[in-house]
Amino acid sequence: MEKATTILSEEHKHILKVIDSITKECEKIENENNINKEFFNKAIDFIKNYADKFHHVKEENILFKELCKEEVEGKMHCNPTQQMLHEHTIGREFVKGMIQSLEENNKKKLLENAIGYTNLLQDHIFKEDNILYPMADEVLTEEKQEEILVACEKAEKELFEKGTKEKYIELAEELSKK
Repeated sequence: MEKATTILSEEHKHILKVIDSITKECEKIENENNINKEFFNKAIDFIKNYADKFHHVKEENILFKELCKEEVEGKMHCNPTQQMLHEHTIGREFVKGMIQSLEENNKKKLLENAIGYTNLLQDHIFKEDNILYPMADEVLTEEKQEEILVACEKAEKELFEKGTKEKYIELAEELSKK
C-alpha cells in the first residue's frame, strides 16, 4: 500500500533540489557581488506554491492533525509535530525576508534569509524523513494511512489544477541546473 508519508518524502526531493540551488546561488552572490533576481523570483515562486501551498498544507492540514489526535499521540513516545509546525512558520518568515530584501536590493539581508531558509529546511526535511514520518508509519493503522492518502490526493486536486504539480517539478529541475 502506498503511504502519504512516502509521497511527502518524494516531494522533499524536489524541494531539496531547489534548496541546493539556492545555496549555490548564495555562493555566487558572495563571489560575484550581484543578485540574480530572476533566479530568486523563480525559487520563491517554487517555495510559496510547491513547498508551502502544495506540500506543507498536506502535512499541516492532514498528517499533522491526525498525529495530534489524542488516540494517536498516546502511542508516540514524543510528538514532534508542534516543532515541525513552528519550523514551517520560521521558514515562511525567511521567505518574506527574501522577498523584502529583493525589493530593497539588499544583498546582505537576502543572504541572511536565503541561507537561514536553506539551513532550516535541510534540517527540517531530515527530521521529517527520518523521525516524524517513520513514527507516523508506526503508529497509524493501515486504515488511517489510507484515509490520509485519499485526503492528500483530494487536497492535491483542490490546490493545483492539472499540470501544475508537474510545472513545479520542472521548475525545480530548471533551477537545479543554474
